[in-house]
Amino acid sequence: MSSNELLVSVENIDKSFTGSAGDELPVLENVTLELRAGEIVALLGRSGSGKSTLLRMIAGLIAPTRGSVRYCGIELNGANPSTAMVFQTFALMPWLTVQDNVELGLAARGVAPRHRRERALKAIDMIGLDGFESAYPKELSGGMRQRVGFARALVLEPALLLMDEPFSALDVLTAENLRNELMSLWATEHFPTKGICIVTHNIEEAVLLADRILVLGANPGHIRDEIHVDLPRSRDRKSAPFDIAVDRLYELVTGGEPGTVELEPTEATPTARPLPTASVGGIAGLTEILYAKGGRADLADIAAVLTFEIDDLLPIIDAATMLDFVRVEGGNLIGTPIGKEFATSDIQRSKQIFARQAHHRVPLVRTICQALASSSTGKLRAGFFRDLLRRGFGLDDARQQLDTAIDWGRYAELYDYNTTSDTITTDQEVNFRPTTS
Repeated sequence: MSSNELLVSVENIDKSFTGSAGDELPVLENVTLELRAGEIVALLGRSGSGKSTLLRMIAGLIAPTRGSVRYCGIELNGANPSTAMVFQTFALMPWLTVQDNVELGLAARGVAPRHRRERALKAIDMIGLDGFESAYPKELSGGMRQRVGFARALVLEPALLLMDEPFSALDVLTAENLRNELMSLWATEHFPTKGICIVTHNIEEAVLLADRILVLGANPGHIRDEIHVDLPRSRDRKSAPFDIAVDRLYELVTGGEPGTVELEPTEATPTARPLPTASVGGIAGLTEILYAKGGRADLADIAAVLTFEIDDLLPIIDAATMLDFVRVEGGNLIGTPIGKEFATSDIQRSKQIFARQAHHRVPLVRTICQALASSSTGKLRAGFFRDLLRRGFGLDDARQQLDTAIDWGRYAELYDYNTTSDTITTDQEVNFRPTTS
């Protein structure tokens, strides 16, 4: 693949959705990119950075609020007929055979039955499923079902193949096998597509597959950086250049953005420093693993030990950082003195440390404690806090923020929550001195 033909241009797009209360929820802001023939482009970013929304806009399934998406210079006003999508969840019709599933898109395009059959059998053979034409999805493993998804997309001979985390629902070995087979097909002259765009939160997967990696930031989604991967295929995970590329991306994904100033948790409001979606158990587990490794560890190593992707770990890392239990430097996680004490103390002492840090360093927890202290009854309805949070979050996010704050506060015995009356209560004013590392 050596063509440089421009396939898709995304020009200054914004995308907002309307919340349940009629408010505008921005998802993407000022995104511009190009996708060309002969290259694989990865969209990499944390959950909530709008990767999947952007991919669907490239496919013409979602229209931008502002800006334009063009295919070969023509602005899209509907589905892009030159793209095909592979989904994370297979999205097969369980009542149809493998062959019938593969023929679906061709049938929708009005291809005659005999030609549909010929093209479907060719695609099934190419993707390694010959012999399973008459099988139903329930008879297939996850890897085989995803092969059907690939065949169903490739049979359309799309100029641009779009993939939304296509390997994340598979076990590690099956995912690796499918990635390798996809790259082998991509290298052949007969691969029926000119370019590939893949959404992923797996940093190593992005380096393994992509020629260019677009790193997205969140709130709202935007392109932070573009990384070119100038490594020959097939790529060796154990090589020094591969490690350098992975470490650079870890630093980008976990670090702050240049030119932005993030308030310290002790000074920020609940909307300026939202609570990461992480449990106390997750935070404790991360700090315990870190101190078992001497208080310093490579993020990739921790992810490998836990068999999680970095995207799964980031909310826990953000939470531990907010509490001042850890800090992130480059691709490394480094413990703090208070984090070490939290990880190595008995349960009662650990709870006291967590309570002190949460009260002083977690804006929403601090706000709840201060509001309860100001109440004559030491009791407030949870709806009061949800309404306050709705000024900065959508309805679902506001609920998630409060649910997390309630879990943290209950563990720390800063306050309690009554499900029946939907009230948050405290028995005494909390008065902690801050602890710093």
